[in-house]
Amino acid sequence: MNADLEHASSTSYSPLPDSDNHRHPLSPERRRPITHLAGVFLSILLFSSLIALILNQHNQPHVYDSGTGKSSPVKTISRGVSQGVSEKSNIQLSSSDVEEIYPWTNAMLSWQRTGFHFQPPKNWMNGPLYHMGWYHLFYQYNPDAAVWGNITWGHAVSKDLIDWYHLPFAMIPDQWYDINGVWTGSATILPDGRIIMLYTGDTNEEVQVQNLAYPANLSDPLLLNWIKYPGNPVLVPPPGIGTKDFRDPTTAWLGPNGKWRVALGSKVNKTGITLVYETTDFTSYELLQEVMHGVPGTGMWECVDFYPVSTTESNGLDTSVNGPGVKHVLKSSLDDNKQDYYALGTYEPVSNKWTPDDPDLDVGIGLRVDYGKYYASKTFYDQNTKRRLLWGWIGETDSESADILKGWASVQTIPREVVFDKKTGTNVLQWPIKEVEKLRSKSSVYEKVRLEPGSLMPLDVGLATQLDILATFDIDVESVETSSVEADVGYNCSTSGGSSSRGAFGPFGLVVLGDESLIEQTPVYFYIAKGTDGLAHTYFCADQTKSSTASDVTKLIYGSSVPVLPEENYSMRLLVDHSIVESFGQGGRSVITSRVYPTKAIYSAAKVFLFNNATEVTVTANVNVYNMNSARIENFPQIFQL
Repeated sequence: MNADLEHASSTSYSPLPDSDNHRHPLSPERRRPITHLAGVFLSILLFSSLIALILNQHNQPHVYDSGTGKSSPVKTISRGVSQGVSEKSNIQLSSSDVEEIYPWTNAMLSWQRTGFHFQPPKNWMNGPLYHMGWYHLFYQYNPDAAVWGNITWGHAVSKDLIDWYHLPFAMIPDQWYDINGVWTGSATILPDGRIIMLYTGDTNEEVQVQNLAYPANLSDPLLLNWIKYPGNPVLVPPPGIGTKDFRDPTTAWLGPNGKWRVALGSKVNKTGITLVYETTDFTSYELLQEVMHGVPGTGMWECVDFYPVSTTESNGLDTSVNGPGVKHVLKSSLDDNKQDYYALGTYEPVSNKWTPDDPDLDVGIGLRVDYGKYYASKTFYDQNTKRRLLWGWIGETDSESADILKGWASVQTIPREVVFDKKTGTNVLQWPIKEVEKLRSKSSVYEKVRLEPGSLMPLDVGLATQLDILATFDIDVESVETSSVEADVGYNCSTSGGSSSRGAFGPFGLVVLGDESLIEQTPVYFYIAKGTDGLAHTYFCADQTKSSTASDVTKLIYGSSVPVLPEENYSMRLLVDHSIVESFGQGGRSVITSRVYPTKAIYSAAKVFLFNNATEVTVTANVNVYNMNSARIENFPQIFQL
């Protein structure tokens, strides 16, 4: 035990960001019919830690004055940390050299609102369950302001996880044990059909406790009313655990003794840990003696997730499944760096121990769920279609002042299906649920587009603010490995210089949300670096450094290395939805969520480009671009008139 626990044709350009030679977009070769794929989910969704914001007219700071043309200084207030949860403000921006907020116009701010990602009508925004034909999403919401605070449970329902209806609040912070916030929780559906909700409450003394709630009427398809258990809290921090280091219960699973088990995140000094409790009735609990797992140096673990994946089948598994052909994913959101990490391993239920397959890829030091702006994710098992589905929270990277101006902040990702990667055996794959494809409309297809070194190709796809793009790229990998080019051993997406930094074998990929002159652009690309072993090592990156001309925006380069097997080409899928870009590399081995705030590349001015900024290799691209309709997200008919 570690010490903490013991105690088509191309146009030339160079470089990509400065090109003017792209005035004639490539037209699609043919149109393909729309594919309508939909499924019905029957199961529970764990609570992903969303956050929804509400506009507070009385607490708005002075920002941009259209009369004087002057902006106020950028000032970011820390939110959440004093109550023992992760930072909810964009502190990274306040520590930069930005002095004033950008003079945003209503048109710019209105454009940022997404078309097919779930978000409330306004303000600061946990996860769904399935009941009597409806999916229920309960999300953390601030009814008072477009900043984190006064966390209440918003409630929405859906038939397909794409179109949503808003319902009245499910729970509000009105008891001593949750008066400072109804925080993250999870649902468990018992064999007899009862629904158990465990959630973290912040008490009147700012102590994190676990509480029980359940529907007032199981025969109500909309589950409009919820009862908080009179004996709450059902769990309090055990000896040795800080009062602000005890939160986010998981969905329960059955142990070998027939008792239910629930995991929570915590820490001992700087070691992040997972605590496990046993219960038979969800009102009384016993803490198992040993922690299920801990990793030194990773700090507080929150929004812990724990679930099985099949190593032989392509379907998901119920949370209680274990045995041959099964690995377990342990995931944690690291409070210290606001990133989600996961690892594959083996769970021994008798000893309640989880062991990573590769200690070098343990939780918090190895694989990330998403390499972009993404946090507090949770999965659920869809028992009808046998899928394991993942949700995550996309926070903001602009200034708090801009969020208050537009009146909302934060968005939910498109749900993703999660399976074990049987080809590599070392990671999971994430892919957008098939239901999102019902929003596809016009298809633009580009086949065998030859991209010479240093070339750029505009694509004529029409309105380019809501897109589903599938692209593959082919190069001669053998020429990379036999090349006399020196090894590129120091490559890293975040420190590489971005898409304009040219190497022998990359970058190449797509530019989305670019204006005509590429003053603004968001490139998503592959970069192939030759290792000292002579082999090609591939990186999947998203460059936001030129995504906006606004000054009060954090603009980073995200990404990671990604396995590309010998028989595979280079593939990516991009979901573009106004200020959100979700990028999936190599079938979802690596995923990057980008938050971008263009000021020029909006509405009809937004464009899509293919590019190859490599110096030594020609790339052949095949691209299918679908324009996407908006999802229907509105109030449930008649409910708000009662």
